[in-house]
Amino acid sequence: MPKSVTKIKKDGIEFISNVDRAQYTIQELSRAALKDVAKLLRKRMIQELKKLPGMKRHRRIYNSTQYWVRKKEADMQIGVKHDSWYGANQELGTKGMPKKGVIRETTYKHIDDIRRIEGQYLSAIEDENRALGLINEDEEVGDEEST
Repeated sequence: MPKSVTKIKKDGIEFISNVDRAQYTIQELSRAALKDVAKLLRKRMIQELKKLPGMKRHRRIYNSTQYWVRKKEADMQIGVKHDSWYGANQELGTKGMPKKGVIRETTYKHIDDIRRIEGQYLSAIEDENRALGLINEDEEVGDEEST
């Protein structure tokens, strides 16, 4: 966390800036919101995958879903693990297998939930204590076992 204020004195006038702290807080709240969005989407994707014909016996498909919330890049990615070709084929389709598009469709279905989560976090900027309670500074990869 950057210093709370930067003070500059010039010609008898003291300038106080909280810009660095505010930028940090906004960035971290955005990242925390992305993490919660990713958790929601992964959970909903697994629910959708389980509904597909024959998927209940193919547990490896929904266990291969994963999300990445990257600190440096300040973004979130959601998809299937790189070594699970079957999951990628299910999403994108092949000559012998139609495209399922579960990731895309799940995201579109839950736009309102995504907006609600993002709004909840970003509205916390008005209350520093609340904001700090929502921020977790660790980079996260979510691939915990589904329930």
